[in-house]
Amino acid sequence: MESKQTLGFQTEVKQLLQLMIHSLYSNREIFLRELISNASDACDKLRYQALDNDALYEGDAELRVEISADREAHTLTLRDNGIGMDRDDVIANLGTIARSGTMEFLKQLTGEQKKDSRLIGQFGVGFYSAFIVADEVTVNTRKAGTPASTGVQWQSRGEGEFTVEPLERAEHGTEIILHLREDALEFAEEYRLRHLIRKYSDHIDLPVRMQTVVDSSEQEGEEKTVPVWETVNEAQALWTRPRSDVSDDEYTSFYQHIAHDGDAPLAWSHNRVEGKLEYTSLLYVPSKAPFDLYQREGVRGLKLYVQRVFIMDDAEQFLPLYLRFIKGVVDSNDLSLNVSREILQQDPQVEKMKSALTKRALDMLKKLAKNDAEKYQNFWNAFGSVLKEGPAEDFSNRQQIAELLRFSTTHTDQPLQDQSLADYVSRMKEGQQKIYYVVADGFNAARNSPQLEIFRKKGIEVLLLSDRIDDWLMAHLGEFDGKSFADVAKGDLDLGDVEDEAEKKAQEETAKAKQPLIERLKGVLGERVADVRVTHRLTDSPACVVLDEHDVGFQMRRLMEAAGQPIPESRPILEINPDHALVQGLEGAPDERFDDLAAILLDQAILAEGGHLDDPAAYVRRLNKVLTDTL
Repeated sequence: MESKQTLGFQTEVKQLLQLMIHSLYSNREIFLRELISNASDACDKLRYQALDNDALYEGDAELRVEISADREAHTLTLRDNGIGMDRDDVIANLGTIARSGTMEFLKQLTGEQKKDSRLIGQFGVGFYSAFIVADEVTVNTRKAGTPASTGVQWQSRGEGEFTVEPLERAEHGTEIILHLREDALEFAEEYRLRHLIRKYSDHIDLPVRMQTVVDSSEQEGEEKTVPVWETVNEAQALWTRPRSDVSDDEYTSFYQHIAHDGDAPLAWSHNRVEGKLEYTSLLYVPSKAPFDLYQREGVRGLKLYVQRVFIMDDAEQFLPLYLRFIKGVVDSNDLSLNVSREILQQDPQVEKMKSALTKRALDMLKKLAKNDAEKYQNFWNAFGSVLKEGPAEDFSNRQQIAELLRFSTTHTDQPLQDQSLADYVSRMKEGQQKIYYVVADGFNAARNSPQLEIFRKKGIEVLLLSDRIDDWLMAHLGEFDGKSFADVAKGDLDLGDVEDEAEKKAQEETAKAKQPLIERLKGVLGERVADVRVTHRLTDSPACVVLDEHDVGFQMRRLMEAAGQPIPESRPILEINPDHALVQGLEGAPDERFDDLAAILLDQAILAEGGHLDDPAAYVRRLNKVLTDTL
């Protein structure tokens, strides 16, 4: 048998313990929520592993959490008869934090105690919240299915070290003894504990019991008291209850339990499906994004139960990747109890459930957008970029996703005043046949793009796209409400019937008149451009660059470059504004001066669109030369 060993905490854990002890004093009760939640998870894990090996129950299959307090001894004890831990588990789980979320947790702290305390469970650091109320914590545990001699005791005062030593332990599961601080003795009071259990753990699908003393007098005049265990919580799976029987507070508490999130969700959807497929789902929309939202390989998915038996956390097979922010539970009557991720991937029932749950999630978002614009704006700010992945991944639901998208537009010219595509279509000009958009690296770059000049003059609204995924999104969106999308920086400008025939004829005549200048520019710029032409899309700028309709946009090119993907060769088209003084001045410029001005005109147009110059130093030399000549 191994002897007692003293070990040091991981560096991040030391920082975390200091935070727990000194910084979260005002919201101390959350420690009980976290410890009960961990105990519930341990029982769920045993229930699942026992599907293959009933002997793991060791004759005690009534899974439970028990809480007792001793005010005189200043102790609070929580016990569960769940899976338990061996020595390696104890050192790994209680001495280090393997998840990268620890440092993210510490980075996201605001200094406001109530807000900070909500982050604890989300980052998998809930056990350490015990040190908010305890100056010493003892953990006695044994892994189910192992000999009594393999028990382990872990102890720490939260000061940088912990001890681990062997323990003879008859019961499997885990016992946590908190040696309460003098100012935390309220948590040894029975009424206080009962209130907190009902507040935080009513929804947990196993009994949370407290030891209480009852009178069991056998004869008149004789008093006799005995301790008994009394179930304090509801102890029924919340999703199995009728919706009408579940309060909003209960839905919120259950979300906070399964998502390890101290904040309330924005919305939820609770449904039971009967027929060929029988299952119950409870889906939630969180109010803020997790730290690993953009790590596509990160932890995601729903909690999977089969006939109320917990099977796995993070079953990712039931929702597409672009809905990876959805939290919740799915409980099926039809899947095999002994399922694995591999079996789930091959089960046709799962695909049917995935399709239905996806529609359910999109409907939930649609209702949120319709009923509470402010909450939907919060959702969009947190998860909009992820939802934009949807049209490429889920063609069958492309239109439903399009209805949920939000964009900044020239209608407001303000960032984060997001408009729906339905809003845009309702404001389209008479004769307008397309939904116009511009893509840039930032909101201001999009709003000030030269490409918008004619649209502002005509009063035609344009979507201002500046998210790094927007170019890719528009390539897969196709159309909305029968209207196709048009990038204002690609191809020939077509304003449909917004322009009358007289305007179009005048433009053609101007283009013919400027043909000598166009040929001269082509000769100077050569292979740097695909073409040079007169444009009517500009009113204030001398020139702009556009791409061929099928070329890869500037934003997409940068994404592909960052990903190391090959980029097809393409050259911009230079469009000149025939009414601009600079363009008019070019016509009579001598050759040497003309060459420099033509190159500067092209370089400035590329920069205005967020493009990069192949030879920025040459641009600076030419510009300096022109400025010197002018002076």
